[in-house]
Amino acid sequence: MIKRSLDLLCNALRVLLGTLVGALIIPVIMQVLARYTGIIPVFLWTEELATFIFVWVVMVGSIIAVWDGMHFDVQVIPESSNPLILFFQKALVMVLVGAFGVMFFWYGIDYTEFGSNQNSVMMQANLAAIHVTVPIAGSLWTIFSLYRLVEAFQQYRQSKKVTV
Repeated sequence: MIKRSLDLLCNALRVLLGTLVGALIIPVIMQVLARYTGIIPVFLWTEELATFIFVWVVMVGSIIAVWDGMHFDVQVIPESSNPLILFFQKALVMVLVGAFGVMFFWYGIDYTEFGSNQNSVMMQANLAAIHVTVPIAGSLWTIFSLYRLVEAFQQYRQSKKVTV
C-alpha cells in the first residue's frame, strides 16, 4: 500500500517534471529569437522565468532520483556479497540522504519565509515560489530514503531466511 502510494507520487512528479521541461522551452526559445534574430522584442522576464522553472526541474529531478536510487553516491567499498554488510552499505547511504533531507526541510522552512519577503526584479513574482522547493525536496528525500531503508532491511531479512 505504501509502495503503491509512493510510486503514484513519483509518477505524478515525473509528469510534473516533463511539464516543467516542456514549459522551460518556451522562455528559452523566446530568448534565443529575441537575441539572435530580432523577430521579437527582448523580454527580460523570460530569463527570470527560465531560471525559476530550472530550479523546479532540478529539485523535482532530485526527488525522483532518490526514489529511483539514482542519487549521487560514491561507492568507495565494492558491493559486498555478505547480506549484512550489503545492508549496512545501503543503510549508510539512505541514512545520509535522509539526514540531508531533514536538514533541507528544516532550514528550508526559514529559507522559504525569507523568500516570501522578496519579489523578483523583472516579473515581481514572490520568491517563496522558488524557495519552497527546498523544504519540499527535503521532506520527500527523507520519506523516500526512509522507505528505501526499510526495503533494504526487508531484503536483508529475506536473504537471511534463504541462507538458513
